[in-house]
Amino acid sequence: MNVVDPNGPSLVNIASNPMPEGARVGYFKTPDNVQLRYAFWPKSEGKHRGTICLVQGRAEFIEKYFETIADFRKRGFSVATFDWRGQGGSDRLIDNPALGYVDRFEDYWTDLKSFHGHILLPECPPPYYLVGHSMGGLASLMAGARDRLMFDRIFLSAPMLALDGLPLSMAGMARVAEVLSFVGLGRMPVSRKADKPASEATFPNNPLTGDMLRYLRMVDVLNARPMLEIGAPTVRWAASAFGAMTVAGGDSFPASVRIPLLMLGAARDAVVSTNAIEQLGLRMRTGRHMVIPGARHELFMESDAIRGQVFAAFDAFITEQSG
Repeated sequence: MNVVDPNGPSLVNIASNPMPEGARVGYFKTPDNVQLRYAFWPKSEGKHRGTICLVQGRAEFIEKYFETIADFRKRGFSVATFDWRGQGGSDRLIDNPALGYVDRFEDYWTDLKSFHGHILLPECPPPYYLVGHSMGGLASLMAGARDRLMFDRIFLSAPMLALDGLPLSMAGMARVAEVLSFVGLGRMPVSRKADKPASEATFPNNPLTGDMLRYLRMVDVLNARPMLEIGAPTVRWAASAFGAMTVAGGDSFPASVRIPLLMLGAARDAVVSTNAIEQLGLRMRTGRHMVIPGARHELFMESDAIRGQVFAAFDAFITEQSG
């Protein structure tokens, strides 16, 4: 069944992926008039420690993080999260809603800053901690470089700093994608092996997680509400993302992030470059990194043993610092 908020949006609540109780669901609008779906949960146990602002990776959606949201709440945190523009239950930006699209990577900063102003500050208890995965990790890094006062600490899961196995550098890929966009091909899909629609048949050797139940749980959610899904990214999205990754790989970037920050890399990541995470971690003044052995890309969706390591790192870096 779906739990429907009077304001309009809803979250998918199914037996294999139950929604944590106490959700408040709504929409907010960005300054450029994009409607985004968000959800908020109060803490469920323990003393109050603040609010986790959870931002997702490309093609993800709020429902994917129900288990992780419950884990944060048990630690005394409220959790606020939203779907980025162009995915999940937020406004799609082009005629084909199945493709991943954004005009500029800075538009994700617009989303996050708007969420901070519209939802976090007026409605959620401080202090605020930013937790970002993959593409959301890169957007979180950019936020940390732009404004050191929005969040007290930043915790990143497999941030998208570079992609391995490409014919050119991130800057070179950005230039190619920008040229293709300029000549009118910005809405053309860019297919990658990693972007296959998830199903039971695609679980073996998938790049995301070694945990079959957590993998299939997401299949169940998308079967329940297919409109949450997006597939391949577009050339315009790729141009935006490669451009942002180029900035993150620049010589001056590490010193620009002045918020305490911890990045986790996955040792078996086949989606983003773990080496890039290690290199940036070594160069940051206020940040550091760890690599989780045996883990694939989606650290929060991995096996209990791997998630245990992820949350041990989270507790040492945020939970124990928030008391």
